[in-house]
Amino acid sequence: MAGQLAGRVAIVTGAGKGIGRATALRFAEEGAKIVVATRTAAPGQDVVDRISSAGGEALLIATDIGSRAAVADVVAKTVERFGGVDIVVHNAAALGASTIDSIDDHELEQMLAVNVKACFWLAAAAMPHLETSKAARLLMTSSITGTRVSVPGYTAYGTSKAGVNGFIRQAATELASRGIRVNGVEPGITVTESALEHLSEEQLAAFRAMIPLAKAATPEDIAGALLYLAADSGDHVTGQTIIVDGGQSLP
Repeated sequence: MAGQLAGRVAIVTGAGKGIGRATALRFAEEGAKIVVATRTAAPGQDVVDRISSAGGEALLIATDIGSRAAVADVVAKTVERFGGVDIVVHNAAALGASTIDSIDDHELEQMLAVNVKACFWLAAAAMPHLETSKAARLLMTSSITGTRVSVPGYTAYGTSKAGVNGFIRQAATELASRGIRVNGVEPGITVTESALEHLSEEQLAAFRAMIPLAKAATPEDIAGALLYLAADSGDHVTGQTIIVDGGQSLP
């Protein structure tokens, strides 16, 4: 398949639904070979089947990236199948609503492991392979929550996403000499399965009312920003995040 990512190998975590699914499909359209890393096999297999039926190449790895061993396994299987890694998109996330005085250690640890620690694990495992790529990219899905806006009850989630932004800036500086670009996107309210699970229609309507463009983002909106960063168009960009929120964080 020809396209902006022709011949490149991309790992996309959380690729079974929402932003990850849209990103995997969009990258495949642009010619990338896709590793669909997702916790639940069935939706991941659907993504693989869609890519394959369109003439692309994809590998399903059903995994929970909340541990270093699982992340290392994803990278190893990617290299075994496709011979290398060019792009890593860390999109999988733990999302939950808990107040500061009610969140338990297990939930807090899961939030930090999946959202923040996995940034380190993915970078470390993929680094030897990214260093040999002429188009090496580490891309993260962050959020405007915790970085631009505050949402009551989401302090742990917001804190973890602020940590992702910190990782992006620090890692970009550390890895620049190795030719690895590190960037991310900060979505505002995005209509995904996860958002629909955690927010009522009344809450979604309230969020939409705060968006100057008067509509929530789609997963495809976020995938488009990630494509810009992954392709040659993002070759001179590192240590940055693109806010895709319809102006939600402006007021």
